[in-house]
Amino acid sequence: MPIPTNYTPPDFSRPDLASAPAASLGDAPRDGVLPRNFHATSNHPEYVHLGGGKWLLAPESRMDAVLVLANGTVKVVEPRLVKAGERVVLGRTENGEEGIFVHTTGFDTVMDASADKFIFRTRGTRETPFSRSYDELYEILRHDRDNGYIVWVLGPAVAFDRDSREAMTALIDAGYCHALLAGNALATHDLEAAMFRTGLGQDIYTQELHPRGHYHHLDVINEVRRHGSLIRSIAELGIIDGIIHACLKHQVPLVLAGSIRDDGPLPEVITDSCRAQDAMRHHSRSATTVIALATQLHTIAFGNMVPSYKVLENGSVRPVYFYIVDMSEFGADKLANRGSCQARAILTNVQDFMVNLWHNLKG
Repeated sequence: MPIPTNYTPPDFSRPDLASAPAASLGDAPRDGVLPRNFHATSNHPEYVHLGGGKWLLAPESRMDAVLVLANGTVKVVEPRLVKAGERVVLGRTENGEEGIFVHTTGFDTVMDASADKFIFRTRGTRETPFSRSYDELYEILRHDRDNGYIVWVLGPAVAFDRDSREAMTALIDAGYCHALLAGNALATHDLEAAMFRTGLGQDIYTQELHPRGHYHHLDVINEVRRHGSLIRSIAELGIIDGIIHACLKHQVPLVLAGSIRDDGPLPEVITDSCRAQDAMRHHSRSATTVIALATQLHTIAFGNMVPSYKVLENGSVRPVYFYIVDMSEFGADKLANRGSCQARAILTNVQDFMVNLWHNLKG
């Protein structure tokens, strides 16, 4: 299935855009400090007018960054990374009044003029039928496995169930994961499942509670720290299955971002939030499809980094797909309310989602 690139750029011959002024620029007074009246970006396609009818599309946009102009090109930069003297685009309007145009309808389909203006279910709910959502996702993943960059954002629930853990492992083995982002908990409990077949002391299949099983994840953390790294632990502890094992086996990039409540943490967990953001941002620039499962904080964090579009090498523009899978409508709404309007929700538990996904993609 070819991914649609039916992107419609703005019509810059429109009178209001044809007469738009060139964007104003201001110098950053020092590292990490912006000039006043800076323009903050969205994850929509944003264009900057250089003057004379020349508009530049900002690549790799994200929420709450700024536009920096250098050598006739525009780049999207996090405010803390702006350097003294860099030329920052100024302006708080978005329709060309100050030489900035935020394009929110580039991927819209033509609406039937006779369609009802009042309808139910404008957003995904527990009552929404998701069969088509699954079918579209299967096709997107089949395409992007070889022609894109699929990023998974995982909560620990994926490792708490035998079948979902095996399904995620199989998807990695089959090439459906190009980067995996998670926290200390996902890695810890995946390794707990590998060593003890439990998650927080509960058997990941029978649900039986093991005596003193609440020590299992702590023992895992201690053993990995004793060995010094995930790679050495996998080899020296004889771990032969699971999500972390599959990532290391196939050299899939793994970003583990820490939180204030982490046990341990594991050696590879990035405890500096800015370093973790930089590591995640590296993959957001490449992402063509994101699937975020049962982890609201990581989902919102990465969602704010991911543009709604990607400029391909041939200059065409394709959508970036973002799926959030959760049992809670709140999680999906929270992401949309933080600016990631392209996010599509599939409301179900992650175990059923993972098994369903793998059964339809394998073979």
